[in-house]
Amino acid sequence: MVKIFVQGITGYIGGDGFYALATAHPEYEYTALVRTTDKGAKVAAQFPSVRLVYGGLDDHDLLVEEASKADIVINWADADHEGNIKALLEGLAKHSSPGYFIQTSGTGILMYPDMQTKTFGEGSNKVFDDWEGINEVTSIPDFAPHRGADKLVIEAHKTSATKTAVVCPPCIYGTGRGAVNTRSIQIYDLAKIVLERGAGFTIGKGLSQWSQIHVHDLSDAYVKLVEAAAAGGGNATWGAEGYYFTENGDFEWGQMSKAVTEEAHKRGWIKSTDLDSVTPDEANQLRGFGAYLWGVNSKSKAIRARKLFGWEPTQPLMIDLVPSIVEGEAKALGILKSHAAEAAGDA
Repeated sequence: MVKIFVQGITGYIGGDGFYALATAHPEYEYTALVRTTDKGAKVAAQFPSVRLVYGGLDDHDLLVEEASKADIVINWADADHEGNIKALLEGLAKHSSPGYFIQTSGTGILMYPDMQTKTFGEGSNKVFDDWEGINEVTSIPDFAPHRGADKLVIEAHKTSATKTAVVCPPCIYGTGRGAVNTRSIQIYDLAKIVLERGAGFTIGKGLSQWSQIHVHDLSDAYVKLVEAAAAGGGNATWGAEGYYFTENGDFEWGQMSKAVTEEAHKRGWIKSTDLDSVTPDEANQLRGFGAYLWGVNSKSKAIRARKLFGWEPTQPLMIDLVPSIVEGEAKALGILKSHAAEAAGDA
């Protein structure tokens, strides 16, 4: 019986990842860390066979104990909580045979060139890859986001028999299938702000680019990696080069903002399709860290997962889901309901 301990099951990535994993492998034995009983109840209602333990990412002894009992540990929670990662690795090191640890990072780590030069709204030809360029990826400067946690996982093989891997997704979209949070951030917050301010915007020239991945495709990558771990390592790479990008091509933020703005205008929710050019400081006022969410470059190429275990994205691109994304944010803001009421003469 394969025993798996997971963190972040109530989050967006973890909720969908766990749904995909539990659906593909109901025969595995699952334990999940949750913080509160109300969220635990939602998880139990959707996944009645999962064993729940209550605690937080700072509960060192609990984490060590649960990780020591698991064959595979998956961190879908805080990508930067180094104390949490150390506790999980400490627990896995107590395992009688080499355990497996799968860490979730993010391609925010690839923003560092623009962060260093304070460049916003400009394009870049730089693409990081996890195959021929793996050494560059695993030796990114220490000031890059997520780098501290990544290093802990990448270098764990030096002091332990635990086999590790890092999954590094880019801009994620699509409706999650988990028990609690089913909404992503970047494109959704962009649509929300366009609707709230009544106008579209770009940061500077709007030429910055990111890679993209549908959450269901991302979850498929986790399933394949877990299957490899359950098979004693399988065809996957673990340890120093066990780093996996997950992407389905690139997009430009200015073009995405234009699509969101045009959709909102078409539905009658904003007055114009014009795009304002905002400064990085103004973007940060619209949304914390906004200049980095929409104004810098983060492009990756997922070669390792494709080459080693045949992972291939199959879901629609983000641009294809813009109408449903804008509509969903309009509903959440109450705009869609108000508009319908106004059309009926009730407002």
